Amino acid sequence: MKEQIQEAEGKLGILIPGLGAVATTMIAGVESIKKGLSQPIGSLTQMGNIRLGKRTENRYPKIKDFVSLTDLNDIVFGGWDVYEDNVYEAAVHAKVLEQGTLFAIKAELEKVKPMKAVFDKTYVRNLDGKNIKVGATKYDLALQVMEDIENFKKTNECARLVMVWCGSTERYIEQEDVHENIYAFEAGLKNNDPRIAPSMIYAYAAIKKGVPFANGAPNLTCDIPALVSLSKEMGVPVAGKDFKTGQTLMKTILAPGLEARALGIKGWFSTNILGNRDGLVLDDPDNFRTKEVSKLGVLEDILKPEERPELYGDLYHKIRINYYPPHGDNKESWDNIDIFGWMGYSMQIKINFLCRDSILAAPIVLDLALFMDLAHRAKMSGIQEWLSFYFKSPQTAEGLRPEHDIFKQLIKLQNTLRHMMGEDLITHLGLDYYQELVEAL
Repeated sequence: MKEQIQEAEGKLGILIPGLGAVATTMIAGVESIKKGLSQPIGSLTQMGNIRLGKRTENRYPKIKDFVSLTDLNDIVFGGWDVYEDNVYEAAVHAKVLEQGTLFAIKAELEKVKPMKAVFDKTYVRNLDGKNIKVGATKYDLALQVMEDIENFKKTNECARLVMVWCGSTERYIEQEDVHENIYAFEAGLKNNDPRIAPSMIYAYAAIKKGVPFANGAPNLTCDIPALVSLSKEMGVPVAGKDFKTGQTLMKTILAPGLEARALGIKGWFSTNILGNRDGLVLDDPDNFRTKEVSKLGVLEDILKPEERPELYGDLYHKIRINYYPPHGDNKESWDNIDIFGWMGYSMQIKINFLCRDSILAAPIVLDLALFMDLAHRAKMSGIQEWLSFYFKSPQTAEGLRPEHDIFKQLIKLQNTLRHMMGEDLITHLGLDYYQELVEAL
């Protein structure tokens, strides 16, 4: 595969539907890094290392030196939003970053102005913006997004593009007949089918234009059969869904450890408070339901209660999200975990995570953009399960249970990179070191 990977030459355009707190924080961070004002902390592509070969070889290059990734200086940004604020104004409004930090990159941020967005208030009732596209049908709106993509690429002289959805969580819907194949889907676009969400229109437009698409929200988007099959036909990578940031990040770190030690879990109660635009949107029960489904599957898929009923068969898992404006983007989560050990004796774990949601999400957006571009240049198409590391609800092939254990996800990601570059996969077995020692004696 190494020989067929196109080099990361020329500009990469990162297109973002939803220029809110997460997107503006990521863009501000990249522009700050370009000026040498900050470090890309939290970004695996920029700061992560990867082991190659045996431990005795001591080869631990940075990932960005191992695979061909776009240099940050070659990235340009664009996007859509229902509000007209440029990225500087939107970042000021989001109140994630300090004014002094933003002022140092004000000129760069002001250049990124949102294109008119595809918006359907029935999918996000708690938002109301005026910077919205108008079209007779949803198909017309998709064509307008495709035109935006073409114009952005030409105007900014981009060699390649990727798209990462950073928009709000849409209301919960389930897969239906309009989503089953591309013929039904395109007919639905032309007939204004209410079951086609705005995020699906962006995904469709991106895939049709040969642009990789990653979904950072929990809504049904590029995981419908129609768009999965289209991505394979067009040779375009897709990935999703829902950025793994605060509470779920902690779950995918802690739950594998408890499961590995065969410790039982009776209950896991999780509650959150946050006050940014995401919190406002999730204050609507229909939108919360989308997020709840995404978050609930994590423990069940890690612990597999049906296989170990004596440890997890009676697990009670409850999740709450509460809108609390004074917290702004500073999400706070509480977890109460009732566990039991030897001879059934009970114990408790309590976690209070005071995190900054957009600070955790921003490097995920950057990494996904760079890795999706790499996958496209490596002629990989369809679902990119190796990027599950970044998602709460990883997209997989139909009938395939997702892997939520963050440590297994990292091994999968790193082995995929090794495979791309023709390096040996690493199993961590390690017996050969000791067998060689025995033979030497």
